[in-house]
Amino acid sequence: MAKLRSKYVCQHCGYESPRWLGRCPDCGKWNSLVEEPILPRPRRGEGRSQKIKSQPVSLGALKPIGVERLVSFFPEFDRVLGGGIVPGSVILVAGDPGIGKSTLMLQVGARIAEKGTPVLYVSGEESTHQLKLRADRLGLGGGKMLVLAETDLGAIHQCLEDNQVQLAVIDSIQAIYDSGLESAPGSISQVRECAASLLNLAKEKDLSLFLIGHVTKEGAIAGPRVLEHLVDTVLYFEGDRHQSLRILRTFKNRFGSTDEIGVFDMREEGLVELKNPSQVFLSERSVDIPGTAIVPCLKGTRPLLVEVQALVTRGHFGYPQRAAMGIDPKKLALLIAVLERRLGLALGDQDVFINVAGGVRIDEPAVDLGISLAIASSLKGKPVDSNMSLVGEVGLGGEVRGVGQIEKRIVEAEKLGFKRMLIPKANLKGLKKFSIIGVSGIKDLREAMERAIKR
Repeated sequence: MAKLRSKYVCQHCGYESPRWLGRCPDCGKWNSLVEEPILPRPRRGEGRSQKIKSQPVSLGALKPIGVERLVSFFPEFDRVLGGGIVPGSVILVAGDPGIGKSTLMLQVGARIAEKGTPVLYVSGEESTHQLKLRADRLGLGGGKMLVLAETDLGAIHQCLEDNQVQLAVIDSIQAIYDSGLESAPGSISQVRECAASLLNLAKEKDLSLFLIGHVTKEGAIAGPRVLEHLVDTVLYFEGDRHQSLRILRTFKNRFGSTDEIGVFDMREEGLVELKNPSQVFLSERSVDIPGTAIVPCLKGTRPLLVEVQALVTRGHFGYPQRAAMGIDPKKLALLIAVLERRLGLALGDQDVFINVAGGVRIDEPAVDLGISLAIASSLKGKPVDSNMSLVGEVGLGGEVRGVGQIEKRIVEAEKLGFKRMLIPKANLKGLKKFSIIGVSGIKDLREAMERAIKR
């Protein structure tokens, strides 16, 4: 039997097949299998080191080592990373085309370089002159940051070793190719092998490395899923290209929380940090309109006030629609069931739409009360008190349960000028008094509706 010299690899999930298939049997994508050469495997024993370089040690015998993080001088960026950039870490930054990934990393690299840290920016999609034009437009000095327009992995390796930089940016990993592989740049094998090679170099040289990645039309990072497993941190840069607000969120972080977000404003001079995101999210809020409620939520350690909008309208089809933007649709279905069963609200033939203004996604149960009252307000056509914010988890019995870090939420609401706040009765115990905002405890949804919705 003749030895196979090529294989077919799915460019979406990495599934391998000895022959071409129209549809990938693993992920179900059509026309995604591309022919790639089979690399020769090393003979038995060739890949094994003749000398053991390290020995296992007791975890208890190891002494803690203080790691000094590299500060980017972008407080919002450092917050998302958990306090700064860990030396030797590999960070993947992904986002839609044109959202501002290259602009963000160019600003971060230039700021770090201006403080004396050697930085290399490798561009596989722009020339050095184009990078200079972008830097001038953004008002960046960048005199100490090295730039390289290169796509060959070997040349990038050589440049990193010759210049002894402490931080490098690869823009983008899909544009880099290994000349030892016959597949095209951006293919599964190229992305996997290039990322693994750069990761090994980063760990060996204690080099902080940023990889900029493309995303598919479904919103997932382009390339093999193993790319996300290889890196230490995965950041998504999100926003609408037709609006200026940008949100940087963490999906994986080995050195910090995955709940933190950074909020930026895209302007002509580049990305500008927003020191008070709550004020931005509420700047265009609707006042005295049925179906809106203000909710204090927590994103990592940061309290945010967001506007939850609900629209309840009579359905014109046999099955009522349930649509949610910014919250889990299953959470919406659960709260509708509680409102129907415990409060007797007739929602069975109503279409219910929920939106969290500003593009923020809320996952914590503390927003249940705000969502519930926004739905009830829209159904009844009576607005929620515009000077009141709401917080609490709603149980299946209609009871309002306590939430964590209640004082942070109250302080944020007081700072933005709210006069009243409804919180669970369980959170009143041990709560200090506030000078401006009036805090009231409630035990269930019925009591919350009587206090919050205008008659």
